[in-house]
Parts: sequence; structure tokens; C-alpha cells
Amino acid sequence: MEEPDKDPVNLKKTKLDKKVAALPATPGVYQFKNSTGKVIYVGKAKSLRSRVRSYFGNSGRLYGKTRLLVNHIADVDVIITSSEVEALILENNLIKKLKPRYNINLKDDKTYPYLVITKEPFPRIVLTRQVRHNGSTYFGPYTEARQLRSVLELISSIFQVRSCKLKLTEENIRRKKFTVCLDYHIHKCKGPCEGLQSEEEYNRMISEITRLLKGKTSALVRSLTEEMHRYAEELKFEQAAELKMQIEGLKKYADRQKVVTTDPVDRDIFSIEREGDDACGVVFKIREGKLLGSQRMYFSNTDEEPMANLFSKFLEKYYLETPDIIPQEVFTQSPLPEEEQKALQKLFSKKNPIHFVTPRIGEKAHLVEMCRENARHHLREYLIEKQKRGELARENPALKALQETFYFEKLPLRIECFDNSHFQGSDYTSSMVCFENGKPRKSDYRKFRLRTMEGSDDYSAMAEAITRRYGGTLSSELPLPDLIVIDGGKGQVNTAWKALSELGITVPVIGLAKRLEEIYLPGSRDPFNLPKTSPALKLLQRIRDEAHRFAISYHRKLRKSRTLKTKLTDIPGIGEKNAMKLLEHFGSVERIARADKEELRKITGPKTAALIAKFFSSKNKPENSGTHE
Repeated sequence: MEEPDKDPVNLKKTKLDKKVAALPATPGVYQFKNSTGKVIYVGKAKSLRSRVRSYFGNSGRLYGKTRLLVNHIADVDVIITSSEVEALILENNLIKKLKPRYNINLKDDKTYPYLVITKEPFPRIVLTRQVRHNGSTYFGPYTEARQLRSVLELISSIFQVRSCKLKLTEENIRRKKFTVCLDYHIHKCKGPCEGLQSEEEYNRMISEITRLLKGKTSALVRSLTEEMHRYAEELKFEQAAELKMQIEGLKKYADRQKVVTTDPVDRDIFSIEREGDDACGVVFKIREGKLLGSQRMYFSNTDEEPMANLFSKFLEKYYLETPDIIPQEVFTQSPLPEEEQKALQKLFSKKNPIHFVTPRIGEKAHLVEMCRENARHHLREYLIEKQKRGELARENPALKALQETFYFEKLPLRIECFDNSHFQGSDYTSSMVCFENGKPRKSDYRKFRLRTMEGSDDYSAMAEAITRRYGGTLSSELPLPDLIVIDGGKGQVNTAWKALSELGITVPVIGLAKRLEEIYLPGSRDPFNLPKTSPALKLLQRIRDEAHRFAISYHRKLRKSRTLKTKLTDIPGIGEKNAMKLLEHFGSVERIARADKEELRKITGPKTAALIAKFFSSKNKPENSGTHE
């Protein structure tokens, strides 16, 4: 007796289970892959074994997006690291490189400018919008133009930093290769290009600028004041007067900065506001009790993600990519997971000890609330901009009517609709059209040539189309819709709902039957009727009609292609180009067969016309026919 074939799905699951069971209890990064081998999620872990196993335990504890992710995991790869810090950095780099479907997407709303102290002899201070790891020192980003102008004006008014791009090597200066420019004569530069200022003195000035840009204005003023007094005691009044001008400029700059706390501690304050799938994070940079500036980032793909995870990703991205001083304290509106705190503390322990605080009362809590109000404001602006670009539909009355009529939890911004088409059970096809914000999104249309069913079976056809869309490779290429519409009645709707349930997907499904424009819901015995003037019904009709049009056009294309391949291209000497030309002119193979040579010659030429006429005349002759007078 032969051993029955083993189910390949079960074999794959068994292989994955064994792989997960064999994972080491060490720090590292894990990558989940789908059935095509594409990475769909990247994560880090203190213990790879415990973290990866948690995805395959009690499915009831998993929230929506994670449950959907687990349904598509076909394989897992891990990279073992020597520490949590290495895992954190590697995870960040892999997410930027691979852009996995199920990871949170976090980005700046624009490329903000930085101030750069270049890595070269006699460094320059320049603006840039790109951070390069070339040894230069970066400050920023500066999100407000007024703040950046203020800093630049201060530096140019009290420090004599060169603005030229000359290569001031020791050899070039010694050989007198350069001469001083106008900046030297108007006292904007001390002429290091001619050796009129030593590199040691110049670098001391750069150190002072660095302290200023780090927000250490008080300490810098104290240091310069001591130096000014020393010059005065040594009767170097010119140098003392120069320092006095610098001190006065620094004091004016410090007075313009907003004091937000009497506690002169360096702090970063983080807050996040979320609405639906979008969120905005804001960080306040406070140095010596004064607000130096803020930066904001925007999140997408955050649906049902715990707030603690959002804060973890926000802090990781900010501190890994923002080349700035690490503060003594970090305030967040929600506590960070202890594991995340330890990883960040280890990452920055060499630079500065860092303490995480979630203040609840008093002045510190007020600072967090002020940061949160900014995040709330910027999120509102961001959503308005998305709405203007057609990415949101907050004011679409048809979508709002759909949500209120059927009690959907969220606005059905993305709707996908399915329809089947066939001709007497042959060339069975199904179409899926997509509408976003009530408008067609044709780049996300898909068509299916159905294979698993025999004869005329609309229910099996619908089940196959649903399974291929939400259970195959398309599930990782396209986002889940907020609503699925079926062109059909009770049977098709229940079939679609059952197929989705087997995939572990919970998306609202409704059906729209053509005959009386009745609406069917899964499990309901009786249809639901909307007024003919309802904007919700009109939108559903438009989506259903578009799905029908798309299915019919694909079905006709398949039939035409099959006709070409099975009849006309069987004629020796006739290619697809001539066959298409003939079909377009005559409309069908039957008319081509009945056409005379003269009609055929006008389309294809005499030689091809003769071949076609001969082919069809031989086909029409009865077997064993004789010649009749």
C-alpha cells in the first residue's frame, strides 16, 4: 500500500516550528519571510528564542496587524549579535534597507537643514541637508528658519570663521599659495590662509562655537569672561575688548531663547499623538533650561500598535540618526519598556549616562503636555495636507454614510470589490478593483484567471479569488481594505466571508445584487435596502459597475486570445499580427471564413488571402466528397 502524499502546507509549518524551536537564547535580529521569500517584518530581541516563540503561542493575545503578519510567515532568518545595542543598530539599518510591509514606517516630513563643522584643517561651518559619516560634526536639524538664521547671525557676528573653500594644508600655507580675501579686511576672518592665525587659536574658536551649538551658552560666557579678565590683567586690551563683544553677543542670544524650566538640566522631551493609522512625534531639545528647538517625525502603518512600541521606534530613530549631544534625562508621556531603556542606556553609556522619566505632576509634566500639544497640532496639519492630496476622506459624504449605515468601526477609506465573469463555464475570471477616498486606484486593480474549479460554480470562483488576494503574495504587496464589496447575493457574500475567516482576516464584507440593488450581509437571511438617492448606494453601485467592467474586459481579452491561438494561427503562414488585423476588421472567425478572396486581399495581401481561403474551403468540404457536375 502506497503512503499518502503529505500536505506541503503542513510540511512547511513543521519545518518552521522546528526552526523556531532551535533558535538560541541570545541577542539578535529576526526576519520573517512570506512564501515568496520576501522579508515582511524585522525585529530585535534580547533573547531570539523567547521573542520569536511569542508570535506562535496564544493567537488570542495578538492584535490585528500582528495576527495578520503571523498568517503570512513562511520562514524566519536570524542574525545573532554580541549585544542588545548591536541588535538595535542592525534592526534600524535593515528596516531602512528592506522597508518590510508590517514594520512601522517613520519619516520626517521634509529634509531639515543641519549646521556642519567640517573635518579638515581650519574647519568651516556650512549648511547641509544630508548627514554623511565623514568625521564632520553635525548640529540640528533646524526645523525653524528663524532659529537657524539666528544661530548663523550670531556665529558670523562674534566669531571670525573662514568662509572660503581653500585647502588650507600646512604645506599650502607655508608655500604662500593663497592670499587673504575681503573677509580679512572687514574683520570677518583672521587670515589663516596666509598663516596670520595659528591652527591652535583657530581650533580654540571652533571649540567655543561647538559649546554654543550644544546649548552651553552659560558655561561659554563664564569661560570667555574669565579669559577677558586675564587679558585685561596682562594689559592686552585689544584682545579683551574683542572677547567683551563676543560675550555681549552671546548674552543677547541667550536672552532671546525661551526659558521653559528653572532646573538647568539637559533634557529631551518626547510626545506622540495618534489618529487612525497615522501619528506624529515631537521632541523638544532643552539645554540648560532653555528650549533650543524641536523636531517632528510622522508615523504610518501604526494601526493597533501599542504606544510603547511607537515610543521605542521614535527614540531609536532619533538617537541613531540625529548627531547631537545626548542629554542627562529623557522625558516621555508613556513609559518605555524596560528592555528598550536598557538597550538605549548601553548605546549611549560611553557618551553620557541617560535617565528615562515619565513625569505625572508638576512643572515636568507640564513640559510633556506642552510637547504633546505641539504633536497634536502638527498631526492635524499633516492630516489636512493628506486630505488635500486625496489620501484621506474625512469629508466624503458617501463614505461617511457607509460607515454610519453599517456601523463600521472606521471610515472605509479603502474599498475593494470582486466580480466573476465566464462564458458557459469557460474562461472563468475574477476581477478586483480598488477605490480610495471614493475614487478608483487603478494601480491596485488585479485580475485572476481561475484554475481550481470545474464548470460553472460562482461560489468556488469567489472563494478562489478571495484566497488568492488575501492569502497569497498579494497580501504582502497591497494593504488590507477597510471594506470588501462582492458583486452578488447571499451565497457569494457568505462564501467570501468564510474564505476570509479561514485566513484569519476580519474585514467587513457586503454584497450588492444587481437585480433589485439589494445589499446582503454575511449570515443575514434577508437583504438590506437603501434609498435610491442614498450617496452610499450610489458609491457602491459605481464600485460594483467598475468591477463588472474590469472583469468583462479581461474575459473578452482571454476569449479573443484563445480564438487567435486555436483557429486563425493554425493556418500555415498566418501570425498573430495578421490574425488580429482580420479579427478587428471582420469581427469574428465565422465572418472571416465566409469572406471572399477580394475582401481578404484588401486586409492581408493576395498571398495571405489565398492561404486563408484555401484553409477554410478545405475545412468546409465534406469527407470523401466527389466532384459533381
